[in-house]
Amino acid sequence: MMNGLKKLNKNTIKNDIISGIIIALVSIPISMGYSQIAGLPPQYGLYGSVIPVLLFAIFSSSPQYIFGIDAAPAALVGGTLAGLGIVSGSKEALLQVPIISFFTGIWLLVFYLMNFGKLTRFVSEPVMGGFITGICSTIILMQTPKLFGGQAGTGELRELLPNIFKEFKNSFNLNSLIIAFVCIFVIQVFKKVSPKIPVSVVVMLIAAVAQYFTNFCGTLKINTLPEVSKGLGNFSMPDFSLDYCYTGIISGFTIAVVIAAETLLAEHNFAAKNDYKIDDNSELLAFSVCNIASAFIGVCPVNGSVSRTSMNDQFGGKSQLTSVVASAVMAAILLFGTGFISYLPVPVLTSIVVCALWSGTEFSLARKLRKSSRKEYLIFLAAFAGVLIFGTIYGVVIGVILSFFNVIIRESDPPTSFLGVIPGRNHFYDLATYAKARPIKNVIIYRFSGNLFFANVKGFIDNIENTVKDDTKYIIVDASGIGSLDSTAASELGLLYKKLKKKGIQLFLAEHISKVNEEMRTYGIGYIVESGGVRKTITDALAAVGYNRPYPLCNNAEDIHVTDETAILQEFEWAFGSEASHYIDLYTEKILRSAKAIDPKDSHADEKYAHLWDGISPISDHILLDFMESKIIDLSKKYEISEEKINRMIENHRQTLVRED
Repeated sequence: MMNGLKKLNKNTIKNDIISGIIIALVSIPISMGYSQIAGLPPQYGLYGSVIPVLLFAIFSSSPQYIFGIDAAPAALVGGTLAGLGIVSGSKEALLQVPIISFFTGIWLLVFYLMNFGKLTRFVSEPVMGGFITGICSTIILMQTPKLFGGQAGTGELRELLPNIFKEFKNSFNLNSLIIAFVCIFVIQVFKKVSPKIPVSVVVMLIAAVAQYFTNFCGTLKINTLPEVSKGLGNFSMPDFSLDYCYTGIISGFTIAVVIAAETLLAEHNFAAKNDYKIDDNSELLAFSVCNIASAFIGVCPVNGSVSRTSMNDQFGGKSQLTSVVASAVMAAILLFGTGFISYLPVPVLTSIVVCALWSGTEFSLARKLRKSSRKEYLIFLAAFAGVLIFGTIYGVVIGVILSFFNVIIRESDPPTSFLGVIPGRNHFYDLATYAKARPIKNVIIYRFSGNLFFANVKGFIDNIENTVKDDTKYIIVDASGIGSLDSTAASELGLLYKKLKKKGIQLFLAEHISKVNEEMRTYGIGYIVESGGVRKTITDALAAVGYNRPYPLCNNAEDIHVTDETAILQEFEWAFGSEASHYIDLYTEKILRSAKAIDPKDSHADEKYAHLWDGISPISDHILLDFMESKIIDLSKKYEISEEKINRMIENHRQTLVRED
């Protein structure tokens, strides 16, 4: 308990208090609007912004996240009432909604007891980003009509767009829209120019004071919030009659799933951005306690709020003191300041909410994924569109399914390569990447970088069989990337082993973990282990057939020392991809400029030459040496340094590398 308050320290108190005040003020229009969407009088949204928010501060492990009346649960409750034919704000609605809240809390308690929080581990970053962006975009579309004098919408894109056009046609107020745009412009500008100023609160207070003294909203026919009676609401036992309970149990399950999925995903998103951890299961308990409490207050189910958390993050809130302050401020408003509420212009408050929601979107992640991974970019778009078009749960399900398909596709075609050696070096190198690497005579060394299972074992076998030549005697599989195999892979591996043996070819598995040997015995191919078909290292496998360094190579090795700029660039691309040429020039310039200042007569010159390569990987410095040798005349002229000095530096470092190898 109170894990979120453990993050409290003297450096965060000021920001936490300011954020708490802002959250309370912004929660006024949000919670009142969502309460109406859920079929309750608007003041019930304010009641739900006191006790549940305080309880979340006590039970949550998240130092930042904000709880309260929010869009998704409110919309689901409103839909349930509409389906039952219950009129919004009626006595039946006041009886049914607390039952739904109660059973939502019970279902969340069941999820907690069953440790369902760990299911969020199966949600990838593109799914999470698309999900959060979809929710933020959906709520922005819900709130859009309020910017120009209309009423907020509910549902998904197919309901929200027609509602925007309908409200635009029936309720458009140019004055309201101008004020909203001015507020959005001011908030966005100050966010960039002076992010520490709580401009949202300043804008809100200026608007309220202006309305109090001038009644500009009445003159311009701009909506303000309705009046609210004083008090913290009615505390009573929900009516557990059979009819109400049945609906509550069914609706409560759906809402509990939405709350758990939406809030946990959003919490992880903020935790990742701000470098802290949350306990998924503790959060489920916090959700449960808050919703059961909501039932006794008579309000709709409560949920994590992306918009208010984005605002908390924007103003530097770092502990759950923010929620404690927000709860206290809301209680004070309900007891002593309800008259203030009716002076707040709706377009001003909606502008604040829209700005907070926009800052919570992850479109920057989408742009990054579009450049780096087309598959993950499409997953982001699918999760985003799923939430926007079909709703929260469907968006998550679509994204998760696509993520699993992506994993299966990737695992079914893992990276593979064939290895050889470079004389004078101890390691084995990819023949396709390293121009100087040569295959060992009569030997195929095949690296397979993935777990071996039914979806990729055929490709594994085809790669090996298609590379076998008439003179092949030994095949060594670098199995360092194979952490496990299934029954299908084991069966196929056994058949391959026997098939190669009949051809006089010895198959070895090397570099793998011991678990793979155990699985081979479990699946009935332990004879591979028993007959010596596994070795701890590739070197051990070669030694087992009488091959020791220096290994006999397939090709004549005379050309290995011939430098070629294209081949060097090809090798360097392993580390730097398409920017290889740029980085060769960058590192060369850095080294030669530093070497220019070294006096060859200095007794420590050799040491200083060696240190020029600090920070450059062993793979890269071999390539740089070759590059410098091939371009020594040009480099000498360009950097005004003698060829003799460059040669001395190259030779010094080459000897260092030989000693390290």
